[in-house]
Order: sequence, then C-alpha cells, then structure tokens
Amino acid sequence: VAAHRLVVQHGLGFLQVIADMREKRYEDEGIGSSYMFRVDHDTIIDATKCGNFARFINHSCNPNCYAKVITVESQKKIVIYSKQHINVNEEITYDYKFPIEDVKIPCLCGSENCRGTLN
Repeated sequence: VAAHRLVVQHGLGFLQVIADMREKRYEDEGIGSSYMFRVDHDTIIDATKCGNFARFINHSCNPNCYAKVITVESQKKIVIYSKQHINVNEEITYDYKFPIEDVKIPCLCGSENCRGTLN
C-alpha cells in the first residue's frame, strides 16, 4: 500500500444508546471483546459481529496507519489511511487513542516507543 492511501472503511454507525445496549448484550453473551469505535459524541461504529477486516486491525504506539472520520452523503464514516508505504505481509496498525481512564488497559504492541497502556 502506498503512503497516504485509503486502506479500508470501518463498519456502520449507531447511536450511543444502541451501542450501550449492544455492549451489555455482548457482556451477557460472554463476548470478551467488542469492536466499537467512537465517531463523535453521538455515534458509535460497532463491528463486533459483522464488518470487514478493519475490525481486526491492531493498535500500535508506532502505527503505519491512522483513522479519520469523513462524511459521505451526510453519513459519518471511519476510514483507515496509510501513513507510510506498507509492504506485502506487513501488519496494518493504527493508534486506538482510547480516552484516559483510571483503569489502564495494557499495551502489547512491542514498539520501541510503546506507552505501556492503550488509555
């Protein structure tokens, strides 16, 4: 993938209240991880049970891609763009940029400049 190119679009958006209900249902079903991405104050993308490979892109503190919110026909979407040239078989990663919280989620990215936590 060349630098500064669109890599993939990420999921369909839902309102926060629906995302909250889905997250509760996933917990009740024993699903340990959800694949939710905040677009803005009101909208969440949920790719937990459906979506494309974007839901499996891992976090890195030194990513080769970045996420960007765009608007297409008045609908907000998240797209992943390459920051640099990405070789065949090179893992695609981006910084999740989770909000800072008291309970820390360990980062396992292994990059030299790893922050140690996702949040």
